[in-house]
This record gives sequence, structure tokens and C-alpha cells, in this order.
Amino acid sequence: MSNQLRGNDLRALGFPEGRAIGLALAQLQRKEFRRLAQAEQIALLQRVRAEPAAYLTDLAWSHVAAALLPPADRHHALVPRRAYATYGAAHIEPSAIHQMETAMKLPVAVAGALMPDAHHGYGLPIGGVLATDNAVIPYAVGVDIGCRMALSVFDLPPAYLAQRRQELGRKLLDHTRFGSGRSWERGQRLDHEVLARAEFGQIPFLKNKLDKAAEQLGTSGSGNHFVEFGVVEISEPAAELGLPAGQYLGLLSHSGSRGLGASVAEHFTRLAQDRCQLPAEAKYLAWLDLDSETGQQYWAAMNLAGDYAAACHEQIHRRLAKALGERPVARVANHHNFAWREQHLGRELIVHRKGATPAGAGVLGIIPGSMTAPGFLVRGRGVAASLASASHGAGRRLSRTRAKAEIGAAELRRTLAEHGVDLFGGGLDEAPAAYKDIRTVMASQHELVDVLGTFTPKIVRMDGA
Repeated sequence: MSNQLRGNDLRALGFPEGRAIGLALAQLQRKEFRRLAQAEQIALLQRVRAEPAAYLTDLAWSHVAAALLPPADRHHALVPRRAYATYGAAHIEPSAIHQMETAMKLPVAVAGALMPDAHHGYGLPIGGVLATDNAVIPYAVGVDIGCRMALSVFDLPPAYLAQRRQELGRKLLDHTRFGSGRSWERGQRLDHEVLARAEFGQIPFLKNKLDKAAEQLGTSGSGNHFVEFGVVEISEPAAELGLPAGQYLGLLSHSGSRGLGASVAEHFTRLAQDRCQLPAEAKYLAWLDLDSETGQQYWAAMNLAGDYAAACHEQIHRRLAKALGERPVARVANHHNFAWREQHLGRELIVHRKGATPAGAGVLGIIPGSMTAPGFLVRGRGVAASLASASHGAGRRLSRTRAKAEIGAAELRRTLAEHGVDLFGGGLDEAPAAYKDIRTVMASQHELVDVLGTFTPKIVRMDGA
């Protein structure tokens, strides 16, 4: 007798018509389940059918379990849009505004804000800030969980950069690794305490992610990720920095949680979409209840990915500081693509900042421009209307496709030469002309942050030849 169960067998076990049967049959085709006797397969299916909620965090059966839940528990209608603050509205594309307005119609949405660098993304626009009631939205956090800016300041004058330009460029090439899927060569990997975190063993989905995370620790992705040397100019001394006004050599990096964060985002987004079905325009805004086991697992995995991103920056800066033979005299870091538990409107809310910088009162951060435009070292003012947030950069003016079509290689070379910038890697999709004017963006959010200084890039390393 054949060991293979069919759709009618599942119907006889009480599986409803529709997606759950197809998903269950697909799971039974996996090697570990094909080895089971038919009676064992049936017993497993009966358990899943009887208690689907108990399998929502099971790596193999979570999607089947979600499809088995009653429709009333999965379908959600949008509600009238709540008001939200917008900064720099004249420079934000209509599609990003539409995405923000859709997010503000979620039944779990409480408050929101749109930053002046906002542009179209998946679900929540990049530059969107959304506060929810006891719910976390994986795609309102973003795919590159915990993506960060990190600045090291060295007590070296700008003349050092000018005199050793070629040497510094070589250090960037030797001591960084860029690109999707890129890892350090064996023998060059460094260890970090984040790799010993219990979550890698406690959360079923993460059990096979540790090896890749170890390989990629201290590397950077593609797209707009970079590591660059430049000139830091402190115009407003801050006690937090311990630096007098003046110019210094700076090392600035931008990257995130690599393959670890992307896999967490994709896995839990699928679970959220199975569990929380929304109208088509809002499907990427599916949420997880933080009282659920799935929501708690995402929260733990998100925090792990954020700490992993921080560890990557630590490694990047440690390698390059060692190559310089110098210790930084100040460090500043901030992250975006994350969700925080914060107090707003008199209660605890879950604040998602997708491509937005935390700007609580007294909080330091870096807001970069482009490879030829300055970044800004800022101190947050904690403005309530912005949910204590600011932009995370200049924001794209052109999509990657448009940038490649409209910007020529000669134009990029000319722009780099005019600004005295050496570029290693990079592409037309990251050309300065693809970005908004950072000074316009900063003017649009002058009430949100105080500017303490600038970082002007001079030697830039990105993905590419």
C-alpha cells in the first residue's frame, strides 16, 4: 500500500477545503516526513488540525497552522485614517504618502510621522514612523533589521587624509568586504559574543542560521551600504562627545544585519500574512500580536538581528582602527529599521522606524547625505509630533532603475572629481544625483534635531569592482 496521503485523506481528518490542504501535502513531501509511517503522518496531521495555535511557531508547520485558524481570527478591515505629522511634504513622492496613509488605517495604528527623506518601500514607506498598540509589523521594521550608522572620530587632522589618500583607500579595500552573500575568507573571521546568544538555539527558525551569521560577521551588504573616510568638523561641542570644536579624521559606516536580518524579516512576514490577512493595499503591513508566541519570537529575533548589526560595525571599525594604528577619541552610532517599546501619549507603544533615526531628547545620531554631500552629526530634541524621530539620510530622488537610465558614468566621474572624492565600487544607482538635497532635508526637520557638526566623505568604499 502506498505511503502517500492525498487530499481526500486530509479532508477525512477534518482539514477544510483550501490552502491548508495544499500546504500540508507539500510538507509531507519533505524528506523527514516521507520517512514516517502513514500512521505517524496521520497522527501528526491530527495534532496540527486539533491545535493549530500550538504549531504557529513550529518551523515546519507554522504556515499550515495559520491557514487552519478560523477566518474571523485572520481577516482584518482597515479603519478611518488617523492623523499623522509630515515633515518636508513638498519633497515626498505621492506613493510614499499613500503608503503612510494606508498604514494609518490599520486597526492597531495609534500615531505616526513621515520624515522628509521618505520614499516608496514595501508596506511602510522608507522614512515612515508608526506607533502601534501591542503589535509589531515585520515589514514596518524592514528587511535589513537594525541597519546602522556608526562614526569613529580620530584625533588626526584633515591633512593626514590628504597626505595618505592612497594608503587609506587600500585599507578600505583590505579590511572590508561588500556584497550580497559575501563572507570573510576562512582564517580572517573574528569572533563576537553575539554569536553565543541563546536565541540561536531557542528559536526554531534560527537554529540553522548561526554558521552563515558567523561567516558574514563584520561584512557589509550591497546597495547604499558603505564604509568611508572623511573629515569630521565639530561646530557645536557636545559634552557627550568630549571633543572641542575643530576638524578630525572620521570613519563612517552604514550597513545592517546581512542575511540574518533578511531571513528573519521574510520568515516572520509570511507568518504575519498567514495570521493577519488585510486588504491588498495593506498586505505588507500584516502584524503579529506581541502577546502571541510568534510575536514574542519575532521580537527576540529582531533584537538579535539588531545586536548582530551592531557587532558587524564593531568589527569593521576595530579592523580599520587597528590598521590605522589609532584609537578613536569619540564614537557615535544610531540605527533604523527597528521597533522600540516607548512611552508616547501617556502609554507604552511599539514604535517602528523604517528608515528613520531615533531623535529623543539628547540622543546623538548621524544623518548621511550622499557620497559627495555632507552627513550631519545631530542631537535629538524629542519632538512629540515626530514620535521623537528624524530622517535617516537624504532619501532617494530617483529609483535605482531610473538612476541607471538617467545618470551617465561620465557625469558620476565628473561629480566625484568636483568634490574630491575617491570611489571604490559603487554604481550609477548610488550616484549623488539619485538622492535628494541633504540640506533641504535638514531644513525640513530643523525643529527635530540640533546640528553639532558634519562629516564630509572623501574616500568611499561600496559594493562593486
